[in-house]
This record gives sequence, C-alpha cells and structure tokens, in this order.
Amino acid sequence: MMRLAVALCLAGQAGFAACADDKVTVRGDFGQAHFTVDLADDADSRAQGLMFVEEMPTLKGMLFIYEAPRNATFWMRNTLIPLDMIFTDQTGVITHIHENAIPLDETTINGGDDVLAVLEINGGLSARLGIEVGDALQHPAFGAIAVLPCE
Repeated sequence: MMRLAVALCLAGQAGFAACADDKVTVRGDFGQAHFTVDLADDADSRAQGLMFVEEMPTLKGMLFIYEAPRNATFWMRNTLIPLDMIFTDQTGVITHIHENAIPLDETTINGGDDVLAVLEINGGLSARLGIEVGDALQHPAFGAIAVLPCE
C-alpha cells in the first residue's frame, strides 16, 4: 500500500518544474522524487528552520543553503515534527542522511564537513522513498559544478 502511494506521488509530478528556487529533485537508483521547498539561505532563516511547524505535507521540505561548504550541525530545539536531514556536498551529492530526528531533542546532529546544502523532509520519508547516500539533489544552488545541473 505504501509503495503504491509513493509511486502515485512520484508519477503524478511529471510536469514538475525541474529547476526553480522552490523546487528540489532527488535522483538515485530508486528513481526520482520532487519536493517543494522553503529556502533557508541566510543566518536568520537557517536559525528558524522548521521550528514550531506542527505538520508538513508529504512532498514539502526546507532546503538549507550555505554560502560555502562547511561543517553543518543541527538540533531539534522547538521542532515539533520528526525530520530526515539529507546533507549534500557542493555538487549536490548526498553525503549523509540523518533519519527521524526526534522532535524537541537538543542533541547535536552532525552532518559532516564540506556540506553546502541540507534538505529537511518528513521523518522516515527518505527510507520509504529509497533515498540513499550517493544519490543527488538538483537545485539551482549547486550551479555549474552540479552532478545534476539545471537545464
């Protein structure tokens, strides 16, 4: 039943815009998934993140973008929903996935070094879709060196 629901979500987005600031495509051996995202691309929006959000549609998320690759750490203070955090390098390749971050937990989540972007989606969704380390994100933030460049 869940596979069918995921397949319908993925198939129903054939007309999805491939490259726009509010869209992210994740591609891998599982196929592809399209997310509508809010951007967190400055210090204030990154500090706010998804705090106080009580629910999020299935294919919605937040994309954190840094000015340059860095060590990226997160916590779940004031975050009310479980999240998967998908960490990428500057080419958009997924380098680490932290699944099901616990709401309100203040334990540091370290995504590693050389992180340019982090996609936060609903907790457990990366496993349900089959998203894995080595898959890639497509978004304008990755520019000319992207593994999946914008067309």
